[in-house]
Amino acid sequence: MGSYPESPGLDFHDGRHPFHTGVHNMCKRISLLLAGFVVLSAVASLSVVGCKGNHSQSGGDDESAQSVPIAPVAVAARVPLSNTLNVAGEFIPFQEVELHAKVAGYIRHIYVDIGDKVKTGQVLATLDIPELTAQVQGADAGVRQTREQIVRAKSEVARAKADYAAIHSGAQRLQQASNARPGLVAQQELDDALAKDRAAAAQVDSAKSALSATEQALGVSQAQQQHFSSLADYSRITAPFSGVITWRYADTGSLIQAGTSNANAMPVVKLAQVNVLRLRIPVPESLAGFVRDGDVATIRIQATGKTLTGKVTRNAASLDTSTRTMPVEIDIQNGDGSLTPGMYADVSLNVRRAGNALAVPVQAVDQSGEQPFVLVVGKDSRLEKRNVKIGVSTANLVGILIGLKDGDQVVATNLAMFHAGEKVRPQRTTVNVTGTGTGDAD
Repeated sequence: MGSYPESPGLDFHDGRHPFHTGVHNMCKRISLLLAGFVVLSAVASLSVVGCKGNHSQSGGDDESAQSVPIAPVAVAARVPLSNTLNVAGEFIPFQEVELHAKVAGYIRHIYVDIGDKVKTGQVLATLDIPELTAQVQGADAGVRQTREQIVRAKSEVARAKADYAAIHSGAQRLQQASNARPGLVAQQELDDALAKDRAAAAQVDSAKSALSATEQALGVSQAQQQHFSSLADYSRITAPFSGVITWRYADTGSLIQAGTSNANAMPVVKLAQVNVLRLRIPVPESLAGFVRDGDVATIRIQATGKTLTGKVTRNAASLDTSTRTMPVEIDIQNGDGSLTPGMYADVSLNVRRAGNALAVPVQAVDQSGEQPFVLVVGKDSRLEKRNVKIGVSTANLVGILIGLKDGDQVVATNLAMFHAGEKVRPQRTTVNVTGTGTGDAD
């Protein structure tokens, strides 16, 4: 092969061809560039790894904070509590009675009818009882006869006393003469005088006994007379109190049986006192023990729409075994007659009260077991289980007697989602009847 011509500006002192030298230098530059790229890539990788590590640590803290559940809480506070009973009641007469005849007889005249107002002692009807009239007359005659016998008995007593006085005086004179001159009076004569004296004294005692028996017979006759007179008085049926005739069962000429001897005897009239009415309401067993005389009630009359205020007048203090309710009555004045027996009224009655009770929402107390409890937010926002004693409860609130103090924060809803010892983020809430609430975290 021919030799390469020399080119000016090129150094051949290293014995290598100028072309090979250029190629060699170029390879060195490429190697340096590749090495730099590798270093930059490594640094970038380390930077990315470092960033990822820092990001991963920050995300762990957020995740830890987000894992603590939010607990809706309510603060135990003191409020007045009361249970209001809403129940329907019925107006009934203050007094009501069916008037019967004491003795059997025919209605001679009936003076009243349905709706008539009567006064105490007013005659409502009279009975015709011929047999009773005869019995009264016989009793009167018996009394008169006995009184006459008493007069005769007194006369007998007086005569017996007079006879005794005369005989006794004679016997004493004979005795004195015999004592003064023994043998002057024959002993037989003296004995006869003394015997007559004793007989006269016995006759006085007998007359007195007859008088006493006759006087006792007068008492019997008078009692019999009073008995038949009382029965005669029952022939007039009178009003025992002022009121209104609400029903009439008999007419003139009706045969009425004696109410004392026949349980199925028909009454004559029915009388009711309506100037005062009883509003009777049934109180359920759960609240019966809290009703007190004087409790205030709001009364709305269904028929008229009128609203009244009344107070509990009396309660039965025992339950009706068939309904498990206790009858409670409120007396309502009805002088104007605007109310009638049988009307219904809606009654709102405060039957259980606590003036300054420590209370929490009803959803905050777990009452499913034998011992009610609440979950209280304690130290470090951890929940504590506390047994409580419940007092007055309403639809929304529960009074706590033992187990909490003012200001304690309790889990307000969804107690099943939390447990004792769990850490929570308390969030104030306002709980309504349905158990839902809103609020801002503390």
